[in-house]
Parts: sequence; C-alpha cells; structure tokens
Amino acid sequence: MNTVFGKQFDWGIFFSLIILATGSLLSLASTNPASFRRQIFWYLAVFVLIYFGRKINWRWLGGQGWFRHGLYWMGVGLLVLSHLQRTTIRGTKSWLTIAGIQFEPVEIVKIGLLFILAHFFSRRHVSASQIKNIFLSFLYTAIPALLVVTHPDFGSTLIIVSVWLGFLFVSGIKKKRLLLGIVVAVLAFVVLWTSFLKPYQKDRLTAFVFPEKDPFGINYNVIQSKIAIGSAGIFGKGFGLGTQSQFHFLPEAQTDFIFAAFVEEWGLFGGLCIIGAFFFLIYRLIMIGLRVGDNYSKFVILGTVIIFTLQFFINIGSDLGLMPVTGITFPFFSYGGSSLLTAGVLVGIIEHIKFESR
Repeated sequence: MNTVFGKQFDWGIFFSLIILATGSLLSLASTNPASFRRQIFWYLAVFVLIYFGRKINWRWLGGQGWFRHGLYWMGVGLLVLSHLQRTTIRGTKSWLTIAGIQFEPVEIVKIGLLFILAHFFSRRHVSASQIKNIFLSFLYTAIPALLVVTHPDFGSTLIIVSVWLGFLFVSGIKKKRLLLGIVVAVLAFVVLWTSFLKPYQKDRLTAFVFPEKDPFGINYNVIQSKIAIGSAGIFGKGFGLGTQSQFHFLPEAQTDFIFAAFVEEWGLFGGLCIIGAFFFLIYRLIMIGLRVGDNYSKFVILGTVIIFTLQFFINIGSDLGLMPVTGITFPFFSYGGSSLLTAGVLVGIIEHIKFESR
C-alpha cells in the first residue's frame, strides 16, 4: 500500500479514521439507513481529499495573500448571505443552500481563518504580544465570530475564538494582556446576553446549568441521551436493539447524539474504542507538529488540534449534559458533509506538512 499512499503517509491517522468511520456507519446503519448510504459517499470523499490534499503545496498557498484572504472573505460573505435568508434549519441560519447543495459557511471560515492567523502569528511570533497585533488578530476573529454567534451558533463561535486564544497563548503573550482579553470576551458575552439573545436562545444555554428544568422541553434531548448511555452496560444492547434510538426517543441520533446512540448499542467498550481512536488521531497530529521545523506549520497543526478537540468535548459534553447542546459535530464520527469535508481538508494539509518535512 506504500506504493499507493507513499512511505510518508501517516498510517496511525489512517487507521484512527477507519475506526471512527466504522463506528459511525454501524450506528447510522442501525438508526438511519438513508443517512448511512449518504455517509458512505462522504467518507469516500474525505479519503480522496486526504490523498490528493497531501500532494498540494499548502505552505506555498497559505503564504499567498490572495488565497488565504480570498478564502476568508468568501466564507465571511457566505455568512452574511446566510443571515439574509428567511428560512432556518433547527432554529438557526447556520446552513446555506446554493444550487441544491446545503452546507455550513462557517466551515469555510474555519479554514480561511486558520490560514490567516497561522501566517499572522508565524510572521509576528516575537511581537505577537504588542497591542496593535493583538487587536488586528482579534479583528480577523471577531468579524466571523459576531456573524456566527447571531445565527445563533455558540459552539462554532467558541471554536473560532479558542483558535485565536490558543495562538495568543503559545505566542508568549503577557498574562495580564491575556487576562484582559478574557475579561473583554466575558463583557461582550454579557452585552450579547442582555441585548441581543432571544428567550429561546438563552434557554439553550441555561438548560445544562439546570438539568431538571423543563424535562419534556428544552432538556428532553439530554435526558434521553443520558438514559441511552446509562442503560448500555459494558457491551451494549446490540445492533439495532437500542430502545432510545430505535423508538426515536433520542432525537438527532445521527448528529448531535450519535455517540449516545452508538454507546447504547455497543456499550462502554464500544464508546471507549471510539474515544481511544479519536485521541490517538490527536496524538499523531501533535507528534507531527512537534517534528516540523517552521512556525507556520506548527500553528496550522495547533489550530487543527484545537478545532478537533473542542468539537469532541462539546459534542460528548452535550451528550452527557455537561455542555449546552449546540449542534457541534464529533469530528469524523457525526453524520454530515460540511464538517466531514472540512476535517478531511485539515488532515490532508497536515499529511502534506509531514510529507514536506521528511
């Protein structure tokens, strides 16, 4: 197989993705056969993206202003366009449909912003803590973050802002200035809460703080998720035998709560296999980042690790009632095209970085 993929191909990443894909397809085949068939197509597209993505000179592309700024502003423009539409999906305007193709513009923004911030901080690594550089990098982050949070999409907003904060942290910013940035972010959230958020949006955030609130309304999904996980046992109830998912007590069993649906049928053992595969994927990405020699590549890998890890914790946390339910997907596990393709592009970029740094 080395003749197909090349000796520098990271097989640890590949087999981690195979385990995650297998678990996802098993769950979808049991709970949603239509999504199962579409997910096979998306996984094939992801592996094609990774294969061809490692052959593209991303370091050169990322260094071209027309590419990184073009990708970023295209994503921002699509976010603005999504705000202008009247239709909503699951209560948000996060999705956009063009020529019959439905996608999330924020996924394009993630890649564009990652390139911009990686280039920005790698060129200003020593002077990143200067006020003007903090402000400029914050401006790049704040524009899409403001558009995304008013969709509302709190999970994606958290991911976007966390990438920026992570880059600031590793750039050696002074603690006082980092603390000031956090205080500003908290004050901005207070203003958003008091002046912009609607009652149903506030309910989504307070539901996880008060899990007993409205058990047949805002907290219904999380309660059913806890029942699914708590009743699974060591090896689960078996394929197609999960009561919460099969009888549709568990909503969104293919996206927000796919982990709960999987654990119900495959138990604690199956859940630990999925979690182990994901963390081995993160481990391999970190190891590649530690071995590359240039700061730009390190920042790209760091941003990818932040994006994947936060998505994982938000998704798993919402299933366990530890985080608000925000619709954030489990990387390479939840059903969906936009998030899967974005994750595939990011892994393809890192495979290229490893190949180039050999």
